[in-house]
Amino acid sequence: MTRTEFVIRDVRVFDGEKVVERSTVHVRSGLIEAVTAEFDSTDEIEVVDGRGKTLLPGLIDSHTHAQPPSLKDSLLFGVTTELDMFSCPEWMDGQRRDAAERNDLADVRSASIGATVLGGHPSMMIGTYFAEQYPVVKSLDDASAFVAARVAEGADYIKLLIDDGTALGHDVPTLGEDVARAIANAAHDHGKMAVAHVTSLAGAEQALRAGVDGLVHMFFDRPPTDEIIAKALDAGVFITPTLSTVGSLASDIDGTHLANDDRARPLIPASWRENLCQCWQLGSPGSIGHAIEATRRMHEAGVDILAGTDAAGIGVVGTAHARRARASRPSRSVASAGAARGDVIARPTVRSQ
Repeated sequence: MTRTEFVIRDVRVFDGEKVVERSTVHVRSGLIEAVTAEFDSTDEIEVVDGRGKTLLPGLIDSHTHAQPPSLKDSLLFGVTTELDMFSCPEWMDGQRRDAAERNDLADVRSASIGATVLGGHPSMMIGTYFAEQYPVVKSLDDASAFVAARVAEGADYIKLLIDDGTALGHDVPTLGEDVARAIANAAHDHGKMAVAHVTSLAGAEQALRAGVDGLVHMFFDRPPTDEIIAKALDAGVFITPTLSTVGSLASDIDGTHLANDDRARPLIPASWRENLCQCWQLGSPGSIGHAIEATRRMHEAGVDILAGTDAAGIGVVGTAHARRARASRPSRSVASAGAARGDVIARPTVRSQ
């Protein structure tokens, strides 16, 4: 029996679009060779009994902050790719190399250092999550050079932080609209997407006017308006609502139910379980209900919705890598499709051709 070849037999398969109740998946040398209704096994091939289980493509967490060892932790729950939304080269460069060569780490794409201003979000985490002050955008004239520096660091896309603190209950400086537009334009000049951190409806409107390609949080200070739904649809953006972290920021939900789930408990270290079971308690005037309503309406209107946690490190409460707090009953959308049915066989090292 060879370790490089096996079949998973009689397994329910979700292929990203539809569910096939009974299939056999043949894997050779780390690649999916075939998905068939039947397979005639031989003594030389390992057979895994998939009855009562579900096999699905590796999940993508579309909003994380991938400080080690997050790329290893995420595999425990079948997340095989993380889209990092703010990191520093000192911890991202090595992970990029390792993830490209190893199958015990999730793959990663990164924005590198996000575009914010001095004292702007997330400067409150300097000294805890960030060891020291990171580069910031100083003026309109600095926008192009800032983007070029991130591209030189290997950024796969550029992130803007448009957040004046409205939804969090405190005022902070933020990017002006002219600077945000210059950053988005510079990103596009380099062939990169521009995505925006927003938490308020006004911030989302500003980001759309600036020409971003995606919003990587859902606003939660106010309910959605017909105008913002129409603007998002017209702009062709995608949205990663990050309802887990929005609920924590609004002090409305945490991940206690998940931390105490008997199926998940053995896979979550004690420190992360404690982290999951907390909210920020910032005195936010916002509400997870606003974000859920906005997500539902955006989805119904045809805006692409991606799944993301905003998991970072211990101390960034209410989240954990690859684990999501429950905000509401999931809709039949991109965001919930991966967790639709039963138990899961996770083979994160398997990559199809």
